[in-house]
Amino acid sequence: MFQVSQIESTILLSLGVCGCCGPLRPRYKRLVDNIFPEDPKDGLSKSDMEKLTFYAVSAPEKLDRIGAYLAERLSRDVVRHRYGYVVIAMEALDQLLMACHSQSIKPFVESFLHMVAKLLESREPDLQVLGTNSFVKFANIEEDTPSYHRRYDFFVSQFSAMCHSTHEDTETRTRIRVAGIKGLQGVVRKTVNDELQAIIWEPQHMDKLIPSMLFNMQDSEDLDRAGHPSTPSVAGQDGEENPAALAESCFRELLGRAAYGNMNNAVRPVLVHLDNHNLWDPNEFAVSCFRIIMYSIQAQHSHHVIQQVLNHLDTHNKNTPRVRAGIVQVLLETVAIAAKGSVGPTVLEVFNTLLKHLRMSVDFELGESSRRNSNISVSSGRGKESEERIVQNAIIQTIGFFGGNLPDYQRAEVMMFIMGKVPVYGTPCHTLDTGTKRIQTMLLSSLIMVTSGFKSKSMAAALPPPFLDPLFSISLMEDSELRQLVLEILHNIIDRHDNRAKLRGIRIIPNVAALKIKREKISKQDVAFMKKHGQQLYRHIYLGSKEEDNVHKNFELLFTTLAILTIELANEEVVIDLIRLAIALQDMALANEENMPMFIRCGIMALVAAYLNFLSQMIANPPFCQHISKVIELRNLDAPYLLPEHIFRDKCPIPESLDKEDRLLYFQTADMTECLAGPGYNAERLSIPYVPQVTDEDRLTRRKSFVDTISLQVDIMSNSLPDKVGSQLAEEITFETLKKAIDTTGLEEQEREKRRQVMEKFQKAPFEEIAAHCESKANMLHDRLAQIFELTIRPPPSPSGVVSISAGHTQHQSVPVYEMKFPDLCVY
Repeated sequence: MFQVSQIESTILLSLGVCGCCGPLRPRYKRLVDNIFPEDPKDGLSKSDMEKLTFYAVSAPEKLDRIGAYLAERLSRDVVRHRYGYVVIAMEALDQLLMACHSQSIKPFVESFLHMVAKLLESREPDLQVLGTNSFVKFANIEEDTPSYHRRYDFFVSQFSAMCHSTHEDTETRTRIRVAGIKGLQGVVRKTVNDELQAIIWEPQHMDKLIPSMLFNMQDSEDLDRAGHPSTPSVAGQDGEENPAALAESCFRELLGRAAYGNMNNAVRPVLVHLDNHNLWDPNEFAVSCFRIIMYSIQAQHSHHVIQQVLNHLDTHNKNTPRVRAGIVQVLLETVAIAAKGSVGPTVLEVFNTLLKHLRMSVDFELGESSRRNSNISVSSGRGKESEERIVQNAIIQTIGFFGGNLPDYQRAEVMMFIMGKVPVYGTPCHTLDTGTKRIQTMLLSSLIMVTSGFKSKSMAAALPPPFLDPLFSISLMEDSELRQLVLEILHNIIDRHDNRAKLRGIRIIPNVAALKIKREKISKQDVAFMKKHGQQLYRHIYLGSKEEDNVHKNFELLFTTLAILTIELANEEVVIDLIRLAIALQDMALANEENMPMFIRCGIMALVAAYLNFLSQMIANPPFCQHISKVIELRNLDAPYLLPEHIFRDKCPIPESLDKEDRLLYFQTADMTECLAGPGYNAERLSIPYVPQVTDEDRLTRRKSFVDTISLQVDIMSNSLPDKVGSQLAEEITFETLKKAIDTTGLEEQEREKRRQVMEKFQKAPFEEIAAHCESKANMLHDRLAQIFELTIRPPPSPSGVVSISAGHTQHQSVPVYEMKFPDLCVY
């Protein structure tokens, strides 16, 4: 018994000694232990916490030990599910963190982050939220010195996972997602300003950060569309507790801190997220995202975003039309915002990419159309075709909006760039097939958008020959829609005072002064432009008026063109030329040498009447106005079909022929010459009939002169007739035939009259018209000589061989040098 009791007493003594040695423990441990009450519900002991804080501030070298001991206790409490003590420990850590700002805080931070990581790894939502809140407080602390070794990879991954929480309870899920977004926001704030933490912008981190934010922003929009709108930032509710609003705020903050070299890594995950979640169709969320991006980043970085979207469009060039249209519409939004600031060097690249995709869309549409005609159902083919039209319209709208926001000097370059892409006659794409016509229509529509609102001080700068010549070449094509587009482009460029709206609609204007036309005195540069290119303008108006497929809109645009030329570019000499042009149009409709339909002839008469009525009031010549008004009044009574108000009306009766003998119904050259006689106008030039000169375009287009047609028919007949028939024709020559051939009286009179007309033309015609005539003849001569040389001159044989094609196979036959025949002058 004594032995047992001695053992017990020894144990008790030992326990007593341990209890007595309690005060010998380190002071920081005792201070830490004192902050934890017996009942965790009592919370943190404030007095003991103040003692611990004072001790930590007084002895900062002990901070790392305090942190380590707190971390040890917290880990033990987490494992034992004593969450009350966990909350007390984190509150103590937060207070110590906020109170201590010294060099020794670095080791303490490591213990702190270790404890936060422990909480985030827990599956308890309350602990995850607790750890996140502590991390956010830490993120708001500005450290004096950067950290060389600290990394936040774990926190990026964990917070991103919390942003995608799928907890069953809606409220808990929202709390976790909000905590995750706040944590990411804390990581961003802690790292983006620290040059040593540039690793946060690397793709592996951006691929987690940005999709997490977009996921919550997208989830909110899905709820809105489903009829369950979220209520961010409303009265009585904290806006930060809404995941969508908080994610958007964090997204904006991240983009706002992005530097020049980080833009690509920040934008690429957005595009990938939109691809993975099929958010290009519909694209409301995609448009919203890029609006946020463009308004958040620095203005000088805008072209990076545009470049990224362009590259993404190239990547999806074979995707469905709606996806491509969605990307183009996003590009439109980015361009619309960037055009107000800096777009960098990507101006022409934007247009080049858009025009490339426009051509691809047209090719896709034509391919679908051809397949539909062969074996695909009509409904599906039409649906695909209409979807391609959506892509094309989106591209045109983007081109127009971007071009419309550029300064004039850049817009002129873009106009030249687009015109260089338009297939015209004389190029390898000169045949007017369906694809070419569609491309021309799309590109000209783009030009209309770009030229809208374009104001140039000089017409020579706005319409240089490299732009004007292909534009006029298109105006000669056998398609009324293309000619309409060309005229609208000319209106946008020439109309510098916005008078077009006042002239809309071809009509007899009773009082032009009431329109309050804005005009300025024509400049010397514009006078020079009209001397150089005036004949070209008149010629295309003349040829465009007699096209058989002209409709009401064509005549309206032709009238507007003549009126705008009068307002913007007409001096006394140009006025005379325009009157000569109007008389030539009237004579062409009366003579009808090309067998035009009666509607076209009456339409030309109405066009001439409407324009001369406008011109007479613009030049304010009372006798001239009186003559024009008299003819119009007579037409109202006897021939209303020669006026625009009647001929362009539905179901207007059209005559079978025009009465050439009733001279009172037509504008007479002699009367107008008499009215304009006097100072100011060289009225004698009105007696010289206007004749459009033959140019290179007539040889490049489908237009052939009458002589060319006759010679072609003669060649065909001579080649197709057999020899017997040819001999019979030769034998039919009689005495009467020879007598008529010898009698040259009539030919001499014709030659004399022709010589007189040529001399009169060279005496009275303007120099520009004479120069254009001579130049066209010289060009035709050079072309004929070139054709002759091409047919007669053959390349000499070469030792490398000649190519011969037999039975579909290409054979190379070499010629030895000693067998080649050289000219005598080459041999010595």
